[in-house]
Amino acid sequence: MTLTFAASARSGAPPGPSARHRRSRPGLRRTLTGWAFAGPATLVVVGLSLFPAVWAFFISRTKWNGIAEPQDIGWSNYERLAQDPDLAAAAQHTLVLTALFVPGSIVLGLLLAIALNQRIRLIGFYRTCIFVPYVASAAATGILAGYVFNPQFGAANEALRRVGLPAQQFLENPRQALVVVVVVALWGEVGFTSVVYLAALQDVPKELIEAATVDGAGRWRVLRSVTLPQLRPVTLFATVWQTITALQLFDLIYTTTRGGPMNSTQTVVYYVYELAFQTRRLGYGAAVAYLLFAVTLLLTALAIWRGRRSGEEAF
Repeated sequence: MTLTFAASARSGAPPGPSARHRRSRPGLRRTLTGWAFAGPATLVVVGLSLFPAVWAFFISRTKWNGIAEPQDIGWSNYERLAQDPDLAAAAQHTLVLTALFVPGSIVLGLLLAIALNQRIRLIGFYRTCIFVPYVASAAATGILAGYVFNPQFGAANEALRRVGLPAQQFLENPRQALVVVVVVALWGEVGFTSVVYLAALQDVPKELIEAATVDGAGRWRVLRSVTLPQLRPVTLFATVWQTITALQLFDLIYTTTRGGPMNSTQTVVYYVYELAFQTRRLGYGAAVAYLLFAVTLLLTALAIWRGRRSGEEAF
């Protein structure tokens, strides 16, 4: 058989079935080994995300309080979405929060990354301090913010009094509460964009920077004409990620304002929580959740399409 296989190889004829079977065994073994490691995690992801998502879609077509028998009402819940003033207000608050949070996290993250990219003493300590708020629990961050911005004994008002400025109501003022939530969210999330930009800055080819410097470009010109164009894919990724974060922000609002005062910080996600777990309107809450999912998916797809069209492969 060995002579036959050698003769087939010399003559250019394809190997027989037995030879191909022996060759495919290592590949099959590697595939099975990979699935042995990835299979349990895949089942967990499918069980905790895909199955509940499909089940929520069927719930969105019913009128159900979680106890009695659900009543199939077709697409009535989705038809009510355009006529719900509370949903419109929650969508407006979510839009304002996203419009303030996403650019703020991008700009602050980039500035901090540039500062942390310098060669100074204790730079590792500074980088750790910037990233610690991101890994901390958002619920713990919200509870801490409640003490810091307390109108009576909070540290924020104490600092204002020391510089001669009047005390503010912060989270108890309908005009200030959403802005304070954005500030707290930035404090907790800016570490992520800082680390992402820091890694991207260290990957910028030094030859480009040195060539621009030799040509007489200053630091600002190098940053604007060399560094920032190299960071466009990272900026696209960070924008999409932070947009999703803003649209799904819940735990911080739950631990600070509970959607108040006067529903001024009630976002779409928190509105879904109130519908499903406080008023027990599970069907309509699932419909609102699917609307939010569709908007998030559309925005992400548009950002990816725009990035690929302009040559910025971020995903």
